[in-house]
Amino acid sequence: MVHSDAQRLRSELCEPLGLSPSEAQIAALLGYLELLERWNATYNLTAVRDRSGMWTQHLADCLAVVMPISRQLARGRLLDVGSGGGLPGSVLAILLPALQVVCVDAVGKKAAFVRQVAGALALPNLHSVHGRVEGFSELKFELITSRAFASLSDFVRLTRALLAEQGVWAAMKGKFPADEIAELPSDVEVFHVEQLQVPGLAAERCLVWMRRAATQTASAPA
Repeated sequence: MVHSDAQRLRSELCEPLGLSPSEAQIAALLGYLELLERWNATYNLTAVRDRSGMWTQHLADCLAVVMPISRQLARGRLLDVGSGGGLPGSVLAILLPALQVVCVDAVGKKAAFVRQVAGALALPNLHSVHGRVEGFSELKFELITSRAFASLSDFVRLTRALLAEQGVWAAMKGKFPADEIAELPSDVEVFHVEQLQVPGLAAERCLVWMRRAATQTASAPA
């Protein structure tokens, strides 16, 4: 069963997305899925209850952003806001080991789960913070991402103090969020909306890339 799952993961999800994970990374992704399924039975981390649903709606969905994220930030610090069960943060930490990934969530059991994932799967680059993101200010991040966290305007409002000077935001969304984009503050610009193809998922997905507007990043004269 483990071997067939590994083969299926590689051929059905990773290869269509241009990913070539090592055997250890495949094992870690399957280990993550097993932990999520086990914890979810007790702690209700996600509304998706069955393994097949988790396979497509969680694992495949997050694997679809690995290549786009890696093109933007190959190494450095990434913040996953409202990460819930560590999605996409745990998947990114497994496949992009040069990234230091910090997952923050206001729900204690979800933050505890990410800590368990980091320990059980030996992921020294995966970190968990329990608390509200607006109260977390110890670091600056080159990339801040979210999945089903909040509207775009709330996302940037709550995290702008954590964004490095030349950093960017990447919000995972379903359909093209025209209304949310229209409500963004004037000092934030969308520089790309990347359409995503999620293997096995018949639904629209996109990644909304944002940054401080050029007038905001330029230094003002003394």
